Amino acid sequence: MILICDDDNSILSSLSLVLERAGYETMTAASPVEALGRVRICCPELIIMDMNYTHSTTGEEGLELLAKVRVFCPDVPVILITAWGTIDLAVRGIKAGAFDFVTKPWNNLSLLKTIGTALEVSRKGNDSGDGGSIDSPTIARDRIIGRSPQLMKVLDTVARIAPTDAPVLITGESGTGKELIAEAIHMNSRRHAGPFVKVNLGGISQTLFESEMFGHRKGAFTDARYDRKGRFELADGGTIFLDETGELDLACQVKLLRVLQDQTFEPLGESRQVRVDTRIVSATNRNLSEMVLEKTFREDLYYRINLITLHIPPLRERPGDIPLLADHFARRHGTGEPVRFTPEAYAFLSGLPYPGNVRELKNLVERTILVSGKEIVTDNDLRSQYVEHAVVSDRFSAGNPTIGESERTMITRAIDLYGGNLTKVATALGISRQALYRRMEKYGIGKDI
Repeated sequence: MILICDDDNSILSSLSLVLERAGYETMTAASPVEALGRVRICCPELIIMDMNYTHSTTGEEGLELLAKVRVFCPDVPVILITAWGTIDLAVRGIKAGAFDFVTKPWNNLSLLKTIGTALEVSRKGNDSGDGGSIDSPTIARDRIIGRSPQLMKVLDTVARIAPTDAPVLITGESGTGKELIAEAIHMNSRRHAGPFVKVNLGGISQTLFESEMFGHRKGAFTDARYDRKGRFELADGGTIFLDETGELDLACQVKLLRVLQDQTFEPLGESRQVRVDTRIVSATNRNLSEMVLEKTFREDLYYRINLITLHIPPLRERPGDIPLLADHFARRHGTGEPVRFTPEAYAFLSGLPYPGNVRELKNLVERTILVSGKEIVTDNDLRSQYVEHAVVSDRFSAGNPTIGESERTMITRAIDLYGGNLTKVATALGISRQALYRRMEKYGIGKDI
């Protein structure tokens, strides 16, 4: 049973009709008082509620209703209805425990999809079984290596959320394997037969954003010599992976938010809207909550993409996985006889700080195998390659530097080390060249390079 609460009878009747045609049972409430009376008697499976009522134009009455509903029915997902001009109310509502929000006028298909996702996530969250048909320790075991409790917790969560359409935000430092986790979510979902489209948002300029993401028609601009599908259209029926989400500028964030709202857009040079059905998985190595406070990342977009957050622990927090990873990379890149490591070699690898995480370990192991040509790799073999190719061992200056100061130091030292070769600098730091350029401009680094 789905409870719909709104003081507009036309909205109550239209929503009831849409949901009942989709096979849901509904009940309605024309005021917060009536809604509370209903939830006191029996908790529905889901609640759809407006934020603004006749007696309150500020939305406070809607927020109060949400708080009271959470007391009586703490596990019931709540979907908020708001207008574009009051999205900040919806964001406040999500902070208070709402599942998601839809804007007026809503799209029926998008609303039904949001309802289906909310119900599925709720049921899986309440399921005390094995989390579905996926055996989490076997998810992509040929690529996601490790047995640490931290990694197992991540994979257990992947097992629970993969079958849903819930948007996922994957956080973690560069090189931790965020893309592999995104692929695991896709491959263990109902969309696994559909496309998995990867987009590096840090590598798309503001001027090309709409063309890249939404496509264009022939003649839309000077160089548009043919029709071109955008990334969202290519991902129809599958999953779109938005990497480096934190690098997106504010103007593009607005355009992205509107697409995520109802999954419709207009390609450049096209007057009709294109509708797609794609799951959103995002990733970032930045602290988006801090960016929200700094007003460099939209709060409404932040809550739109991170319904479920997966944090990938850095390699230094799971040292027990390092020998397993080293063996894995050795098997993949050894030549001739299997390559083995001495106990001292394992000890050396396990003691490194790994600012580049798994990517750094992989590069070190592969480089050492290729350079040494040995079947048994020692700690001295690894040490020589580590010292020779280390980007910056003392990445942080003395005292308590800010994140910006530390980042600036890392970039300038890496530029010195690689003689101004920005391609090598970007690779070593685990970011794209475009992201490196933006950081250099931000900190006023190397304008003459």
